[in-house]
Amino acid sequence: MLIEAEQMIPITKLQKELAQTVRDLSNSGKAVYILKNNNMEAVLLSYDEYEHLKKIEEVFEQFEIKELIDTRMKKYNPKNNVSWKNIRAEA
Repeated sequence: MLIEAEQMIPITKLQKELAQTVRDLSNSGKAVYILKNNNMEAVLLSYDEYEHLKKIEEVFEQFEIKELIDTRMKKYNPKNNVSWKNIRAEA
């Protein structure tokens, strides 16, 4: 992933220029990469981008659940079912 140098900001500079950085982010929509000791430490995203990523995460979670259900259904045998009446009787 290529990151433009103008999108990177040291954490000490960010502390001094937070309000302006957030304004710039809102206007440009480009993420800001926060450096600490010259290493990537965090990423500042617009709220819209964050929401988009959360929706993608939810979709992947649904795919994982579907895969789990499909795997379990392959092993499903209706003969092993226990009736509700029998469950209640055991309680």
